Amino acid sequence: MPIGLVAAEANRVDFKLARATIESIPVRRPKPTRGQPQGLCLDKGYDYDEVRDLAAEFGYTAHMRARGEEALMIKRSLRFKARRWVVERTHSWMNRFRRVLTRWEKKVENYVGLLHLACACITFRAAGLLG
Repeated sequence: MPIGLVAAEANRVDFKLARATIESIPVRRPKPTRGQPQGLCLDKGYDYDEVRDLAAEFGYTAHMRARGEEALMIKRSLRFKARRWVVERTHSWMNRFRRVLTRWEKKVENYVGLLHLACACITFRAAGLLG
C-alpha cells in the first residue's frame, strides 16, 4: 500500500528522494523491536550505502536486491522467477490513473493532491471498501 510519497522531476534519481519519502509518511509507526522488526522494501534503484544508512537511522530493516543479483539467480535456476517488488507494483497501480501518469498540472501542490487521491483509491480498493 502506498504510505508516503514525494513529487519530483522525472529525471531525478530514486535514492535521492528516500529521506523525503520516509519523512512524508503521515502515520506514526510503533517502535521496532528485535521480535518485530520493520522492513523497508526497496528496488534496485535504492541500492546505495546512503539508503542503507538511512534505513538504519529510521530503524528499518532494508530489503533490497543488489544490482545484478536477480539476473544471477535467473541464470542459476530455471525455476527462479523474478520478483516484482512492492514499489514497482504500486507504481503500476498508480499508472492506471491517467491524470497521474502524465503530469499536466503546473503547480506541484495540485499534482501532489492527485497523487494522494490515487493512493486513497488504491488503498480503498485493497481494503475492499469500494466493492
